[in-house]
Amino acid sequence: MQVHFIVHEDFEAPGAFETWAMARGHKVTFSRVYAGQKLPGDVRDIDLLVVMGGPQDPSVTPDECAHFDSLAEQALIASAVLLGKAVIGVCLGAQLIGEALGAPFAHSPEKEIGKFPVFMTAASEHNPLFSHFGHQLDVGHWHNDMPGLTTGAEIIAWSEGCPRQIVAYSDLVYGFQCHMELTRSVVELLIAHSGDDLSRAADYRFVQSAEELRTHDYTKMNNVLFTFLDKLESRYRRTGL
Repeated sequence: MQVHFIVHEDFEAPGAFETWAMARGHKVTFSRVYAGQKLPGDVRDIDLLVVMGGPQDPSVTPDECAHFDSLAEQALIASAVLLGKAVIGVCLGAQLIGEALGAPFAHSPEKEIGKFPVFMTAASEHNPLFSHFGHQLDVGHWHNDMPGLTTGAEIIAWSEGCPRQIVAYSDLVYGFQCHMELTRSVVELLIAHSGDDLSRAADYRFVQSAEELRTHDYTKMNNVLFTFLDKLESRYRRTGL
């Protein structure tokens, strides 16, 4: 299986997604756009496209951020979906999936930075990929926005601060506004680039301090993510692509 990551910033690293791909022996490739690496010319050889987060939103233009081409990424995502590839978007990546499928992103009711529970919806009960999540799960958060909803999209999970935490766009396409890929090392990278937000943690309901972020164990949510990815891989292989 070939897994391709689009990485927008060095501090928005793939984390547990990359750990899973390497542990399973998959071929892993990258478009580190912050470092000038180009997007793939096409997606025919890619099995799983993972679009990571970033401080941008889908409305940001290349004039505003030279290394981020939202429309080009949306076109790549749309091509992957059309060809029946598995696609996962995280945070900004989730919003780009929605945009690529005609659903504009929106601002989340609350800024969320930290580790807080998400709650599973009735729709999750009918999707075997989420049968191991339980009724709620503590996961990582680092966002202000949320993905748009297409006709037929299903909200799989929500939180007190954001009504669209996990969205199923199809059997093989998922948007994660939450950050289940966080590890201690990735959290340290994010802390180093989020001084303003974290210094004002007390001003927000769902923003934790750097000290609190460092106390969390991210292993359980990583393991839940690994099982989800195993199930997604099995579903993808059953399509015969």
